[in-house]
Amino acid sequence: MCGITGFIDKQNPKKEIIKKMTDRIIHRGPDAEGYYIDDNIALGHRRLSIIDLKGGDQPIYNEDKSIVVIFNGEIYNFIELKSELEKKGHKFKTSCDTEVLVHGYEQWHSELPKKLRGMFAFAIYDIKNKTLFLARDNFGIKPLYYYNSGDTFMFASEIKCFLDHPSFKKQLNKKIIPSYMSFSFTPTKETLFKGVYRVDPGTCMTIKGGKIETKRYFNITFDIKKNEYSKVVDDIDKLMHESVEKHMISDVEVGSFLSSGIDSSYLVALARPDKTYTVGYENKKYDEISYAKDLTKELNITNKSKIINKEEYLKIIPKIMYHLDEPTSDPAAVALYFVAQLASKDVKVVLSGEGADEFFGGYNFYRTDVDVSWYNRLPKSIRRFIAKICLHLPEVKGLNFLVRRGLTLEENYIGVNKVYSEREVKKIVKIKNYVNNQDITKDVYDEYKGKDDVTKMQAIDINFWLIKDILQKADRMTMAHSLEGRVPFIDKEVFKYASTLPIEYKVTKENTKVALRDAAKRVIPTDAYKKKKLGFPVPLRNWMKEPEFYNDIKTTFESEIADELFNKKYLIKLLDQHVKGKKDNYKKVWNVYCLLKWYDVFFSKEISN
Repeated sequence: MCGITGFIDKQNPKKEIIKKMTDRIIHRGPDAEGYYIDDNIALGHRRLSIIDLKGGDQPIYNEDKSIVVIFNGEIYNFIELKSELEKKGHKFKTSCDTEVLVHGYEQWHSELPKKLRGMFAFAIYDIKNKTLFLARDNFGIKPLYYYNSGDTFMFASEIKCFLDHPSFKKQLNKKIIPSYMSFSFTPTKETLFKGVYRVDPGTCMTIKGGKIETKRYFNITFDIKKNEYSKVVDDIDKLMHESVEKHMISDVEVGSFLSSGIDSSYLVALARPDKTYTVGYENKKYDEISYAKDLTKELNITNKSKIINKEEYLKIIPKIMYHLDEPTSDPAAVALYFVAQLASKDVKVVLSGEGADEFFGGYNFYRTDVDVSWYNRLPKSIRRFIAKICLHLPEVKGLNFLVRRGLTLEENYIGVNKVYSEREVKKIVKIKNYVNNQDITKDVYDEYKGKDDVTKMQAIDINFWLIKDILQKADRMTMAHSLEGRVPFIDKEVFKYASTLPIEYKVTKENTKVALRDAAKRVIPTDAYKKKKLGFPVPLRNWMKEPEFYNDIKTTFESEIADELFNKKYLIKLLDQHVKGKKDNYKKVWNVYCLLKWYDVFFSKEISN
């Protein structure tokens, strides 16, 4: 796991600039640094040594040093690819997975990413042809951003690298703030920094002579097949054993995060790492430590835990926002920060359970059609009429159900963690001419037109919630502590199989992740396979009612930037309603608070590492 950055620029002093940009992400790779610089380009790399500790420093070149690569990630099938390339005449100097990329590019050119099984973001530069090739893995586990000013093209693992280049103009991209408020993260290819874009997952880019060509090499597709249920459970069991085995390849020790739920419990039961890590809270309602201790005791492995208190939770928010690059109001980001900090004291690599819900049907939203079949018996025209009326009524408990059941998914569903309705966004923001939610999700819905509702919801959640929130915070919070996070569920072979499962193997009236739970049941010695999803539960709704939290949030809502972007009176009304127990507004309050704290870090203060 590492950090990469670089730029094409013929005007500025490259050595000085690339050094600053690369140092900005030293947390991603404290073990070594490396550079390639010529009159056209500068490439920088920070290394966290995981495989081939002595021989894997980057950049790495081909035999005649005409092609150079910098790489962030892990290629889990590199041994097989290396063997294939050696048979074709390529000569390797190291035992690291990175070298497979440079020889693979020589052999397969832009088809290389299709061959890879792993998580990756890399830059390959053809020195003779002055061609830069960028690629990001199938699901966006590893981040990659770019900025093009016309005279300068730059890329990096983290946006903050661009702050150190004189051609970068730091500007707030106001038009996507309303989208952030609904989704709880930035759902667009654009970021909150104007002119900065994500390289989409499953995408590669070629930059030559000022021209940029983008190519999609992987698409998220679903092909439902009805196989015998017992065989499906067998297949999942076999596939997850194989994926975990691949994700354990390392020349350093691998640990694992562990919560109380099925996903991380399944991984730990399969991998049997020596060390696991859990965080919790003093309030037992939100504490998962006891469940983790029960499992690790049964497996005879170690569990280390930490209790997070409200003072340190509040204090760490600015640092969280700095490492995230862009805000998320998902409280799990803070829990991830602390559990990564705890694990980093012992290991350099951890397994983590992201992706199981999106791939195998883990959200209660996916059970909607089964759970409310009684309401669906009403004619669609009547349900739609009721929904349209409810859209104009004050928001009260239960009303959202009537809206959801009367509108189509395309009209209403943007993901499992929706915060503000578009109607409420209009009451709060002072920004005009912003993109509405249906325009953001339209391409995904168009791609899966004709599929069942569960598949459509999975497609939305994979393309937005998983890629742009869950994986972003997982990468940033682990890398903040120079820790590599590996996600065995988010594997192209695992998805290839999960994407064939019929609805009843994913959700029923009784449960979610049906087939996955039965596979997990075979190896988990406790009742964790039965447990309902909690994520990283946080007592935020209670903490907000206490003076320290309340005063900090209110002060933030009264800032100049809050007045510029929002209706401050409405924000404070939401806060006070929550504190007085009139409405549970904690998600809405936290959403705007995180955005303003992020703005304060990147725009109101002089940024330092």
